Amino acid sequence: MAAESRILGWAGVAVMLLAGCGKAKQANLAAPAASRIAVQVDGGSVHIETSQAEFSLLRTGHLQAALKGGPSSVTLAGTGPGIEVETAAGPVNDMERDLAGAKVESAQGKLGGSGKRVTIAGKSSTTGLQETLTLEAYDDFPSLVLVSASYRNSGAKPQRLLRVSLLAQKLDSSLSDAKAKPNEMYAFFGSSLKWGKDDIVAIPAKFSQENPFGVPVETGDDLGRVGGGIPVVAFWNRESGLAIGHLETLPLPISIPVHTTADGRVEASVRVPADTVMPGETFSTPRAFLTAYRGDYYVPLDTWSRAVEREGLTRPKNNEENYAVSWCGWGYESEVTPRQMTDTIPKLRELGIHWATLDDRWFNDYGDWEPRSDTFPGDSIKKLVQDFHAQGIKVQLWWLPLAVEDGTYGYGGHKFVTSEVVKQHPEWLILDERGKPARMTRNLATLCPAVAEVREYYKQLTEKFISTWDFDGHKLDNIYSTPKCYNPKHHHKSPYDSVNAMSEVYKTIFETTRTLKPNSVTQSCPCGTPPSLAWLRYMDQAVTADPVGSVQVRRRIKMYKALLGPTGAVYGDHVELTEISQPSGGEEQDTGSDFASTLGTGGVLGTKFTWPDYGKKFDNVYLNGKKEPEWKKWIGLYNEKMLSKGDFLDLYVYGYDLPEGYAISKGGDMYYAFYAAEPPGKSGGKTGVFHGSVELRGLKDQRYRVTDYVNGKDYGTVDGPTAKLAADFRGSLLLEATPAQ
Repeated sequence: MAAESRILGWAGVAVMLLAGCGKAKQANLAAPAASRIAVQVDGGSVHIETSQAEFSLLRTGHLQAALKGGPSSVTLAGTGPGIEVETAAGPVNDMERDLAGAKVESAQGKLGGSGKRVTIAGKSSTTGLQETLTLEAYDDFPSLVLVSASYRNSGAKPQRLLRVSLLAQKLDSSLSDAKAKPNEMYAFFGSSLKWGKDDIVAIPAKFSQENPFGVPVETGDDLGRVGGGIPVVAFWNRESGLAIGHLETLPLPISIPVHTTADGRVEASVRVPADTVMPGETFSTPRAFLTAYRGDYYVPLDTWSRAVEREGLTRPKNNEENYAVSWCGWGYESEVTPRQMTDTIPKLRELGIHWATLDDRWFNDYGDWEPRSDTFPGDSIKKLVQDFHAQGIKVQLWWLPLAVEDGTYGYGGHKFVTSEVVKQHPEWLILDERGKPARMTRNLATLCPAVAEVREYYKQLTEKFISTWDFDGHKLDNIYSTPKCYNPKHHHKSPYDSVNAMSEVYKTIFETTRTLKPNSVTQSCPCGTPPSLAWLRYMDQAVTADPVGSVQVRRRIKMYKALLGPTGAVYGDHVELTEISQPSGGEEQDTGSDFASTLGTGGVLGTKFTWPDYGKKFDNVYLNGKKEPEWKKWIGLYNEKMLSKGDFLDLYVYGYDLPEGYAISKGGDMYYAFYAAEPPGKSGGKTGVFHGSVELRGLKDQRYRVTDYVNGKDYGTVDGPTAKLAADFRGSLLLEATPAQ
């Protein structure tokens, strides 16, 4: 029974994907446009040339990508193994592909009205597997090619497929940069693996990382499980870049393993899990993509985001409140009281902050979401909201959808009970293969989002929080992925129904909130990791998600600007997180004050200070007389410039343009932010020192006056379109370039 469930699990996903593709083609059949993409076919290769790139498919199934431009095309990848099919008996090494007989026709998918589709037949004589390999290229996405494969069992016996690996690549940085070693490149990993883990790394000589996507990932700590992620892995050096992933709108359970080889090269592929294929049946992979580019991770993430938007995942639109500075009550931690929250109001008004968040542990248990009787007795939570509203301050509420307590485990000193919703509706629980409650983050049990009554329950909770209690939005925290569901009472077509339906709950919360309060804020936080494809489009404020220092703040803001658009609202999280220490055996100490890393990159400022003085316990975050002028200065600058609403411009390549640079265009002016490299072992944004020159890119062909708008220093005038400026600074340098009169 378990084996049958696994087959149906992936088969169910494949059916949905194929159905979606079919609809897309029918919608575009009316008027196919002429494509500028050229396809050449011979017995040894299939060559696809777009306006930006060249792709060559070899008999092995290897797809080579090269970027056009300059004196010659450049590539980051040499000849790799191509497509790898593995059965229980071992790898399939005799797949004969008829490249000479490749069928070339117009592509008519959702990525555009013009393009080319190439279909190639193949067969393995030892396994009886018949392969159909499909490549698609679209004029609207000239740096990208889609690859998918299907395998029909033409034999008389079942064929147990273990996995299919698409787009297997061997990357070698020296191919495009003769001075580089093969492994000398940067990489972005969209996988959600562990709280605080770097999403961007310089690949060392010895490296290995699996990068699973879609389903929960064990962390081995009290967080329990993370997972989800954005199905993109990108590589780049100073000359070129290459990225792979999948382009489906469901959080599919694929992986993109990456490791270095003995000769220093970097291997990567899109690995799709499979299972037994009965005689006459067909297994189909999702559509993987390969894109070649120049720049860093911003480029492929932007390409991926625009492509999945065409597929139906529309980017959310922002409202004015998404850009407001926000204060969070988490400075008071889990025992926060109404008095501590409301006592802060005078200081919020003084600083120009009109958003506040009631954070974790205001509730009795995960699942029922009623106020704690010891800290929020009676109607004190409703009165709290009224008190903030009376002073012109809006309030968000922290909570964690789908999580419920079932009487086992605990988290943060809170021993789990059994939620009333579980007592009344035990049939709503996600069950694992053993028939036990499946676990999500914090080792909590999980309600199944594929059950209609569960989705209605969360709609009613949202209405209670926004209408009855009068909150103005949500801080949805610790959100990653949903476990597979084997509950027989749900009658799922696939165990992945619960994974795929996670998006429906977040869509319900977001749309219900927007309907009730158009100027609401729905913030989603995948603590310490990249976001999930499942809910990425159902929020209007991203968050840098518990960054470990200033560098992660800046890199994640750039990531979200690529994913959500150049004016997307990205909360920089609590500024105190820009410098973190953890004494041996002690609790984490958050003592940061690097507002520049959020302001300069176009993020939304945030803080969790406590005020007035509630004693030694809160010394690290207490807004004392020394800190207050800094907070007032930076919040004032933010509210004056509002760079978070400007257009983020991708003008600097992370890892290669030094100092680390960012640019924003707003109202005819250009804003630049440069950051000195931090000394090894430091976490913060103000300890590095830079001496040299900075380059102002993206200017118009005219004269500009340049000012350090933080310190009021006049740098004189420069002439566009590119200008160099001598600069000596510690930590950061934020510049404003205004057209000279």
